[in-house]
Amino acid sequence: MQPITTFSIVAYDPQRQEWGVAVQSKFLAAAALVSWAQAGAGAVATQSFANLAYGPDGLEMLAQGIPAATVVATLTAADDGRATRQLGIVDKTGQSAAFTGDECLAWAGHVVGDGFACQGNILVPGTVEAMAQQFEQARRGPGELADWLVTALAAGQAAGGDKRGRQSAGVLVVRVNGGYGGNNDRYLDLRVDDDPEPIAKLQQLVQMHHLYFGAVNPEELIPLADVASELQTILQRTGHYTGRVTGVFDATTCKALRALVGTENLEERWDGDMEMIDGAVVTYLRAKFLARET
Repeated sequence: MQPITTFSIVAYDPQRQEWGVAVQSKFLAAAALVSWAQAGAGAVATQSFANLAYGPDGLEMLAQGIPAATVVATLTAADDGRATRQLGIVDKTGQSAAFTGDECLAWAGHVVGDGFACQGNILVPGTVEAMAQQFEQARRGPGELADWLVTALAAGQAAGGDKRGRQSAGVLVVRVNGGYGGNNDRYLDLRVDDDPEPIAKLQQLVQMHHLYFGAVNPEELIPLADVASELQTILQRTGHYTGRVTGVFDATTCKALRALVGTENLEERWDGDMEMIDGAVVTYLRAKFLARET
């Protein structure tokens, strides 16, 4: 069996009640195997010569309220191949624990902190320590769990990362009713399965997720009257509007903008209101349809 040589982090955000996993590896689609999480239960990263049963079995125990350290001990004790396994867990209350088997390929190890655990194998020494330090710093600043997790990956890569190189990365964050449509907990599940710069690409995907699905900040709303001319110019270029640039946000302009917003999947950011629009929508449309024309 090919080892999943990787570095990962599991973590919990008590403010937003989110649990997450982020991973990078010189292994195709590593996140599909490594990352497991369940809202209200916890998160699991299983790697090295990964025992994938650690994922569902670990989450089942975590959902029962069993602490992370006990789950780690129970899973590894029952596994004859534990010497080659690596595991990181954070539970429903933010307690964390990790395991690195004696036969994991060097360098292998982990760092357990308050509400998170970082682990990795076949690494340049210092990788998991850099991840832990960056995560602790990032969570004291702006952003949310997904941002902090991917920032931690970037710090690990900057410190050396996987000795064999890089190929894939992923971030998974769950929150009760936090998923699309509000009837599931999969708030964010983004993967870069094969790319020469997977963490950089993953960071771009996280920012796109924030744009498409993030909450509108009332302080960033701007009057449509102030940007009507600009929007009409954009809509002319996209073929959604055939009238003159009048600077008046009328019903025809509104209909055209609704169509463009739908095409660009920005409905969560603007609901067709005739008075105000999220500044993030205008910024996106400028960058995509005006900047390239200049």
